[in-house]
Amino acid sequence: MSTFQTLGLGEAVLQAVDAMGFVTPSEVQEKAIPILLENDTDIVALAQTGTGKTAAFGFPLIEKIDPTNKKTQGLILSPTRELCLQIATEIKNYSKFIPNLNSVAVYGGASISDQARLIKRGAQIIVATPGRMQDMINRGMVDISQINYCILDEADEMLNMGFFEDIKAILSHTPDEKSTWLFSATMPKEVSIIAKKFMSNPVEITVGTKNSSNKNVKHEYYTVTARDRYPALKRLADANPNIFSVIFCRTKRDTQSVAEKLIEDGYNAAAIHGDLSQNQRDLVMKSFRNRQIQMLVATDVAARGIDVNDITHVINYQLPDDIETYNHRSGRTGRAGKDGTSVVITTKSDARRIKSIERILKTTFEKKNVPTGKEICKIQLFNLAEKIEKTEINEEVDQYLPEINSHLEHLTKEELIKKLVTVEFTRFHNYYKKMRDIQPMDDNGRGDREPDSNDGSTRYFINVGEKDGFDWMSLKDLLKDTLNLGSDVVNRVDVKERFSFFNTPSEHAEAVLAAFEDVFLEERKVNIEVSENRGGRDRKRRSGGGGDRDRSRFSRGGGNNSRGNYRGGDRSRNSNDNGGGRDRRKRRDRY
Repeated sequence: MSTFQTLGLGEAVLQAVDAMGFVTPSEVQEKAIPILLENDTDIVALAQTGTGKTAAFGFPLIEKIDPTNKKTQGLILSPTRELCLQIATEIKNYSKFIPNLNSVAVYGGASISDQARLIKRGAQIIVATPGRMQDMINRGMVDISQINYCILDEADEMLNMGFFEDIKAILSHTPDEKSTWLFSATMPKEVSIIAKKFMSNPVEITVGTKNSSNKNVKHEYYTVTARDRYPALKRLADANPNIFSVIFCRTKRDTQSVAEKLIEDGYNAAAIHGDLSQNQRDLVMKSFRNRQIQMLVATDVAARGIDVNDITHVINYQLPDDIETYNHRSGRTGRAGKDGTSVVITTKSDARRIKSIERILKTTFEKKNVPTGKEICKIQLFNLAEKIEKTEINEEVDQYLPEINSHLEHLTKEELIKKLVTVEFTRFHNYYKKMRDIQPMDDNGRGDREPDSNDGSTRYFINVGEKDGFDWMSLKDLLKDTLNLGSDVVNRVDVKERFSFFNTPSEHAEAVLAAFEDVFLEERKVNIEVSENRGGRDRKRRSGGGGDRDRSRFSRGGGNNSRGNYRGGDRSRNSNDNGGGRDRRKRRDRY
């Protein structure tokens, strides 16, 4: 087995390796470093996220830089600000025992004049995002005409984000005789084009199988209805008490919405997406790295800079458009030889895509059922018992023990244990006893019918639906705001074309019916009734008028001054935000 000493690294770099606690090189480091040290060659290195690619190109680059020459000799391009900053920090750590070797991070969202001033002072290595680097070239703030090495890190993601033209323009300002090192997790067509167009007879190394998934990551999926997507996420979090996760959504709006729901439900969660300022993003990432945030909800673009150890789960709240992106997502976990889990919350429409991912990434997904309330309560109970068992005793408590013993001496050992664990157990038990379990579904969307038994809830019919601009999320928001009975009261919202159904705990039935006695949708009275549920099927009722597709306002007594006022459809499928739910526009450095 190789060591860093046998790879040919110099004494100063080995000193940094030792200071950082690196012991054994990863496979990509073991393959790439000797080649890059011994030859001035182009190279294409394919390896999964989290396999140590930064050191694989960082160590040889530092060895080849002349610290006595202040001109820029190496350029590293990366897709996002977070990754740019992360690479720049690593380069500084690798070179801290080499006097006068300087590196500068160049990225959007920070002062371009400050960055230009640091480069002018002397920066042998520049780490940059493509958009900001092209901007500085256009302004004459940087000279890369004499660089010896150009590194394209996460090349597949840069091209996926729309930076192809920027990269071509940047490379046109570099000398033809430079060495180009391309590092990527996958090898889509666009990366092959870059390799053919801008590289000369590159050496290719592959860690694992090309376009394969990390072998340390277990893949599993849960098929649910669209309305059960968030409840399923909540149950998965409760079923994994020690979860430390990244949750991926397709759009910025979904990212913010899911994070807000998690926070409302008592989880340590936060969102990271392109609408946050750099300072906000830095604060979120600092909190996540310090584990003050347990669940980070992110867009794919914003997550490119997330390099945090010991992430237990990656949760795909929605599947991405392409398989390469899924591979990048799952690469956030199972790093440094540790095991991880990639979870997909699917609907019936995703069944074929799961099969495609399995085939292309040469992996297998395990189909699982969303945990029941009873299962979650059991998991939480045993987790509490394990915490108690592993808790180190604080000897300072001894001074209070006589009084505590006197206060509790009438309890038996069994009674004391019951009371101790009941404090935590009751919280979950009380919540899930009034919630329906999410029924197992096959990949065609067929699930077990909900039993016709009394589960302590009442189902209602309401004469508004899709024709009025509502989907289940916007209608649920309307009902919560109008009823004002708490965040967990309204559930099982089912929106049809001209009418809808929903449930609340039965004790709220009178309040629900009373709240809608005098509510109007424009000129039409909103009618709400207790629904007849026969054999698990809602009995359809005539809506009493279909309405139109306008984003209407609910009002009481025909006016617009009641708490029932609500702009329906804010979250509807008719929204044109982000191109109908897809963040496909060309992405720039503000991400």
